[in-house]
Formats: sequence, C-alpha cells, structure tokens
Amino acid sequence: MRKTACLCFLKLLVLCLFAGQPVFAQQAPNNVPPQADSVFLAPVDSTAGTPFFLLDTLDYRVFGDGNFTQGNVNRSLLVLRAEVTLGGPVLSIATNPRFSYGKQNGELAERDTYVDLFVDVFKKRKTYVFGLATVEISNLRGIDLRQLAGAGVGYRVLQTDRNTLTLTNAIIHESTDFTERPTIVTQRNSFRVKGNHAFLREKIRFSHVTFVQPSLRDFSNLRWNTLLSLELPLTNWIAIRTSFANTYESEVEATRKHHDSHLTFGVSLGKLK
Repeated sequence: MRKTACLCFLKLLVLCLFAGQPVFAQQAPNNVPPQADSVFLAPVDSTAGTPFFLLDTLDYRVFGDGNFTQGNVNRSLLVLRAEVTLGGPVLSIATNPRFSYGKQNGELAERDTYVDLFVDVFKKRKTYVFGLATVEISNLRGIDLRQLAGAGVGYRVLQTDRNTLTLTNAIIHESTDFTERPTIVTQRNSFRVKGNHAFLREKIRFSHVTFVQPSLRDFSNLRWNTLLSLELPLTNWIAIRTSFANTYESEVEATRKHHDSHLTFGVSLGKLK
C-alpha cells in the first residue's frame, strides 16, 4: 500500500512538472507579420485608391461637311466639327466645337462658332451626374454672344458594342446678347437624347443628338436643335457622311426666321467608336 501511494505520488509530481511548462504550438518566424483572420477583414472597395482626376484615354474625330450650288442661286456652306473626349475611371471631359461659314450670292450668310464642354462624373455607371457650359456666336441668327452653364443627371438607357442611347436632363442659366434687340437672361430646362447605332456589321453608322430647352419662366420661350448623321466607314479611321441639322428658336431678331435647316455631305477622320 505504501509503495502504491509513493508510486501515485511520483506520477502526480511528474504530471505537475510537465503541466507547469508552457505549451508551444507552431509559431510563425519572427520576421513574418501576423495574418489577420479573414472573418474580420473589411470588404475591399474596388474604387478605393482610384485617383479622382485620372484621365487615361483620349478619343477624337474631325468632321468636314459642305454644300455648294451654282446657278440662279449661288450658295456655299462649309461646316467643321470635332469630337474630343478625355476619359478616366471617374471623370469624363468632352467637347464638340463647331464652326460654319457660308455665303449666298456673294453675301456673307453664316459665320457661326459654337464651343461646349461637358464634365461627366461616374459616366460608366447607368446613372451619372454632369456639368456643362457653352459659348455661341451666330451671324445667321444675329447673336453676338450666348453663354450658358448648368448641371444635371444622365441615364444610360442602352449600352452595347453597336448601340448606345443616353438621356440627360439639366437646369441651365442662359444669357443671350442679340445684335439689335435687348439681352435676354433666363433659366431653362435642357433635355437631351443622344444615340449611336451600327447596322449591317458596322457598314452603316447612324448618330443623333436632340436638345429641347424651354424657359422655366415662360414656356413659349423655346429652343431646340437636332443633328442627324449617317456614315459609311471606308476604313477604321475614314468615313463618308451626310448630316441634317435643324434648329428652332422662338426668340429671334425681327429680320430672322425661327427655323434653320442644313443638309451637308462630307467626310470624318478619326477612330470609329
């Protein structure tokens, strides 16, 4: 019994000695940082760290259209346009300047300049916001200077490789200095429909843009303009084209008409989208 008690005591002593020693599991080397538990990791934001003002793409095209007639009425019209877009993950900056020059029976009829600027934020999303500003001078409509600026929301209705359709709506402030009549200052709602479409394996391309801009003070003060273009690509960089432009303004000079329409033919240079 005494031997048995001593044997049990020795076993208990050995067990206590081993139990008092620290237990080491597999330890990482000292130079390896500890790994966080994936359960407690915050989800990674795909937009985190994206520079807001990064612009890493450039698209541009140049258009030359004209219309020339001789006979009882001698008329010449030259229209130069451009499309320039700087794009990035967050911002997109686009401008579509236009210059037209025309004569009729030797008299200057048109010498019009139009420059716009669109700044889109998150345009790659279905819904985005934007700001715009334009400056316009028109000998045809007797406008010494027209300036407008505003902001709004855009919605991408359709976005595929061959078809795009976008709706935008903005509130703008506008000031128009006429040659003869007093300056008109007003606020407008500006609604735009813009689309690009390709048919027959992109052998025919059709683009359109329409603005409808009623005054918020007086709905009878209305402006709209439409530009329709049909292109037949010859290469990835050159296309022959025809364009139809229609403009209406309810507030014009006494000697000017409310409607103006142009049908022109020409070429475009630049990478087709």
